[in-house]
Amino acid sequence: MDARRLTAAAAAVLLALAAMTPAAQTPSSAAPYTVLSADARRPLAARTMGGQEMFALDDLARLFNLTVREDAAAGGLTVTAGNQTIVMTPGQGLASVGGRLISLPAPAVREGRAWFVPVDFVSRALGPALGTRLELRKPSRLILLGDIRVPRVAGRVEGLGTSARLTLDIAPATPHTVTQEGQRVLVRFEAEALDASLPASNAPELIAAIRPGDTPNVIALDPGPRFTSFRFTDLPGDRGTSRLVIDVLSQAAETPAQPAPPAQPPPPDAPPLIDLAPSGGLRTVVIDPGHGGTEEGAKGANGTLEKHVTLAVARRLKAALESRLGIRVILTRDSDQTVGLDERAALANNNKADLFVSLHANASVRPAASGAEVFYLAVDDYADAAERVSRGERAAVAVFGGGTRDIEVIPWEMAQVRYMEASAALAQAVEASLRERVTMSPRALQQAPFRVLVGANMPAVLIEMGFITNAAQEQALSGGEFQSAFVQGIYSSIVRYRDAIAAGGAQ
Repeated sequence: MDARRLTAAAAAVLLALAAMTPAAQTPSSAAPYTVLSADARRPLAARTMGGQEMFALDDLARLFNLTVREDAAAGGLTVTAGNQTIVMTPGQGLASVGGRLISLPAPAVREGRAWFVPVDFVSRALGPALGTRLELRKPSRLILLGDIRVPRVAGRVEGLGTSARLTLDIAPATPHTVTQEGQRVLVRFEAEALDASLPASNAPELIAAIRPGDTPNVIALDPGPRFTSFRFTDLPGDRGTSRLVIDVLSQAAETPAQPAPPAQPPPPDAPPLIDLAPSGGLRTVVIDPGHGGTEEGAKGANGTLEKHVTLAVARRLKAALESRLGIRVILTRDSDQTVGLDERAALANNNKADLFVSLHANASVRPAASGAEVFYLAVDDYADAAERVSRGERAAVAVFGGGTRDIEVIPWEMAQVRYMEASAALAQAVEASLRERVTMSPRALQQAPFRVLVGANMPAVLIEMGFITNAAQEQALSGGEFQSAFVQGIYSSIVRYRDAIAAGGAQ
């Protein structure tokens, strides 16, 4: 082989080696991160190399006062941060921080005269070395330095007919105020900044936009042309979080719904409305959207399914009760899932609910049958057991440490018996309030042995909202106008029942 062939072969080998070296991984720009501290906001450039986001060590050195040294003989890289030393070896996704090994998603990479480290280096190695908080939040491209409050805020918007709702989930729970200033509603947090994910509005007539405010700790809501006022409620969340619910109202939402003309004259013994009294106390209400999953329930001629109608109304009712009363509302299902009848009552019992409301749509072989009906439990078949429950029978059970303790024993099928009077009062309030707003059946208030009510250990009612087998009512049940009127009726009845309890009218 002559010299020219050797030269060509050597060049080919060098080209192949060059393709395998880090130099082939030319950095491409990525969106910068922001380093937040109590007194400053500083950008930090990021590059993408080999599919990994990287920071230049020189940039980190300037921001955090680091000293970077390269040991050419050993092929190592040393970073001094305060009194600690970080040692890295090119080609290995490891770093030694004060003698403790820490894994990294990629090794350090050299490009020209600059060294790059994966962005996780900041939180995994640099923070422990500096002995200070360095929190990396990749989705929002933030690095939090020191004791700085930057809560995560995730928002969503729901259109609710004549109103719209902005829900902000806040982690961790952070004190805040909600005010209207000029043409905007402002949520101001006691924080240095916000890590906010703000939604686009799907109800532009009421909420034009949700956007960052003029300062880093503010979220601004720009009202739409139908905006007239707003209400807000703070609710506790799980594991130290909280939820802020802001309801934006139109004039129609603030105006009490006008009574719908009844399809027939009310019966002469229609129950009177419970007089309003000073506010009482309700903490938890369970709403039960009937059927779900494989249990479709009744079906209309145009294919409307009971399970879909009940869930839609339950969600509206939950929103109304939470925003206007500030109480805890639990749905027995919040999706198209199968839930057993006893499981529904058990959920209410386990959450110590104060009220249980089960929603359904009726069906009949007579297409003309129409109107809503309200039921509470009938226990005629359990007369003897009901008498025992009313006397409060007790049983002795052994306790830890010896001896016994008397406890009250209530069979599952008798849990509702002690609340018969209260359930009847709640049913009367619901029927009377609905009568003001929607068409009622000739037999609007009834008793029936519904299994879903049997195990409820609190006042409980079941409501048939209308006949889905009636063509006109099938269409109405799926519409926003009927659902809003129905929800307003249930909301009003719960307020009346609550206030009647406070006045000593229902036990």
